[in-house]
Amino acid sequence: MPKTVPKSHQPLAERLRPKTLGEVIGQQHLLGEGMPLRIAFESGQPHSCILWGPPGTGKTTIARLMADAFDAQFITISAVLGGVKDIREAVEQAQIAQGTALEAASGAGGRRTIVFVDEVHRFNKSQQDAFLPHVESGLFTFIGATTENPSFEVNSALLSRAAVYVLQPLTEDDLRQIVRKAQAIDAVPAIDKPAEDRLLSYADGDARRLLNTLETLAVAAKTEKLASITDDWLLRVLGERMRRYDKGGEQFYDTISALHKSVRGSDPDASLYWFMRMLDGGADPLYMARRLIRMAAEDVGLADPRALRMALDAAEVYERLGSPEGELALAQCVIYLAIAPKSNAVYVAFNEAKAAIAKQGTLPVPLHLRNAPTRLMKELDYGKDYRYAHDEQGGFAAGENYLPEGMAPPEFYRPVERGLEIRIGDRLRELRKLNDGVK
Repeated sequence: MPKTVPKSHQPLAERLRPKTLGEVIGQQHLLGEGMPLRIAFESGQPHSCILWGPPGTGKTTIARLMADAFDAQFITISAVLGGVKDIREAVEQAQIAQGTALEAASGAGGRRTIVFVDEVHRFNKSQQDAFLPHVESGLFTFIGATTENPSFEVNSALLSRAAVYVLQPLTEDDLRQIVRKAQAIDAVPAIDKPAEDRLLSYADGDARRLLNTLETLAVAAKTEKLASITDDWLLRVLGERMRRYDKGGEQFYDTISALHKSVRGSDPDASLYWFMRMLDGGADPLYMARRLIRMAAEDVGLADPRALRMALDAAEVYERLGSPEGELALAQCVIYLAIAPKSNAVYVAFNEAKAAIAKQGTLPVPLHLRNAPTRLMKELDYGKDYRYAHDEQGGFAAGENYLPEGMAPPEFYRPVERGLEIRIGDRLRELRKLNDGVK
């Protein structure tokens, strides 16, 4: 029998691992009263599921709590290290626990089994298929944990037999609660506000990263006999790792600003430099992908509509491949955005339309533009005299008004003389000339 590890020798993350649902911090959209996983726990009947979320958000903890709640045998398989042999052994253990094997005569029969597969996306198709007959027969309940989109990484056959629950990164308030729990058991000393803020930023929603860092600091603080942890001391102890990853600080926002302005300024070398600086500093590539999508819409716009599709494709590639392979697609997008023709005409039009609506209030929709699905609405002239553009010459109802009555044409959208917007501008001038000819 293996000896029980003394609690004081256990890693901090293990000592603070919740023992009940009430102790879980975060994921209340799944575990709160009336929420899906809470209902599953209270039902008395476990079901197979996929827990999808970033690292350190509680996937393993939830799986263990489910096993405890149903008094089930808990078998863990790491898809990174395991294979079909581990799956076969799990099946045999489940059969023994259920009482379907000869070994059940020892008295172990009748117990449920939960098989937890960590990083399930690492298993190939045949390995994932090996679970199917046993999930269908009810031999065990399957719980998979993944940081990757299960739509892409988990077989459709297995996915159809398991509910998918999406876990979110822990919020700053969640992480502060974890720091307080660690301090409550005297695992870490007092931490001043700037140091704590830096720690929470570095943790980036990952409880395990936070607790492992706290444990490192606690050992160093004890060695130096410190009463509290300051920001200066924190940077000195953890060095470049902390200094570079300043997600919530000024340097982070300065760097993303430099990247955005380099793209806007059509300098591919500078754009790639700042992009790589951010990756090297620990920025989340998915955050970078979101910013590239924004740049495509704000700074390239309709001068090259392909830019937005390129940014969306790059984000999808990263979601499917992760690091480092997916980062190359993001870098390709950075260079494309930098060399693409630029237009902020859509961005300007969007803001001007928003300001106009705020200033003018809710102007009524003209009668001829209203929908008339009922007889009463038709009697009130809803939709009367509406001109169906497809029936007009050239598919354009020249002279028709689509704005509220009395509102002058605002011309929010003013295409620039670059890229595709040159042709868009020509088309708009042509349509306006047709309108003027009717008036």
